[in-house]
Amino acid sequence: MSTPTVAYLDHAATTPVRPEALEAMLPFYGARFGNPSGSHRVARDARRAVDEARDVVAGCLGCRPSEVVFTGCGTEADSLAILGVLRARGGVAVCPSVEHHAVLDVVSHSGGRVVGVDRFGRVDLDALGAALDPAVTVVSVMAVNNEVGAITDLAAVAAVVRRHAPNALLHTDAVQAATWIDLRTLAGMVDLLSLSAHKFGGPKGVGVLYVRNGIALEPILRGGGQEHERRSGTHNVAGIVAMAEALRLTDERRTDDVARIRMLRDRLVDGVLAAVEGAVETVPRNVKIAGSAHMCLPGVDSESLLFLLDDAGVCASAASACASGAMEPSHVLAGMGVSRERALGAVRLTVGYTTTDADIDHALQVIPAAVERIRSRAVGRGAAS
Repeated sequence: MSTPTVAYLDHAATTPVRPEALEAMLPFYGARFGNPSGSHRVARDARRAVDEARDVVAGCLGCRPSEVVFTGCGTEADSLAILGVLRARGGVAVCPSVEHHAVLDVVSHSGGRVVGVDRFGRVDLDALGAALDPAVTVVSVMAVNNEVGAITDLAAVAAVVRRHAPNALLHTDAVQAATWIDLRTLAGMVDLLSLSAHKFGGPKGVGVLYVRNGIALEPILRGGGQEHERRSGTHNVAGIVAMAEALRLTDERRTDDVARIRMLRDRLVDGVLAAVEGAVETVPRNVKIAGSAHMCLPGVDSESLLFLLDDAGVCASAASACASGAMEPSHVLAGMGVSRERALGAVRLTVGYTTTDADIDHALQVIPAAVERIRSRAVGRGAAS
């Protein structure tokens, strides 16, 4: 088996576009270039493509097409869900401390409430219940943590919300969940749900917000009144078509893909734990998605490790891609109670549908060697001083 030039193990940051999705989108950069808001035949062709894509997405979510709102990305979908409710209904938003900044910053900047999590990064249900009262109009809890891969028990969250704030709406950022969990199940538990195409084999720059019928949202983008006045702006037809195809394939192949990816992930984690002294899994495998291999490696700083891995052809990260370059430990690990010293040696390895056995073989050669190199340098500096 040949060694790959690059072992891409950062699928939580973005995924390669599925070939079928790329093929589906290309005509809309050529002959099928119409603006779906028009009325002539070229525009109608584009409108049909958007409508067909909406039907596909609705099928994967188990909802009505009228409940699907196309957005420019997952971040926009999160903002529309939270700010749209707050502007329409007033009140206060609540979220856990480990949410993606697309949610956390919106809740914090709107004067909302942030609650704690357990040591695995899952929302503390007692703390959530204590933060809820009649003033709360929207609660946002992610389905899968983007950094450590922990899966939220959304059914339990929904029960707490119904008990303590029955008039509040429940939103979930499901951006990291689409590959791993049946979205019909998730959508059935919540009022609003966000997706981002590039996390499941679609292109960047397009997302979805599921909005249960009957929910009034105040738009955050005004203009042409597209998406039934919920999200103005010319449709990204090519992106929408490609996203629908990627989501269809993800839904169709999920069972087989997850089983294969889990075996690759397990071999990767087991190999690193066996080869790197002191390495620990941040979250147990039974509470996280199959593609997550987040670990903390003592005696190593993430920045140096990622540099060496990249130089040797292994693509990884230390936290979410949106926070890369930060010198401080991630807010996720801090919220989980992970010590600063341990968190500074965190590495996020995420496996996806394009990962091969050769990728894992290469990573298991490179990672222990990189760790040993960093630790040896530290010992040398200590002896010299």
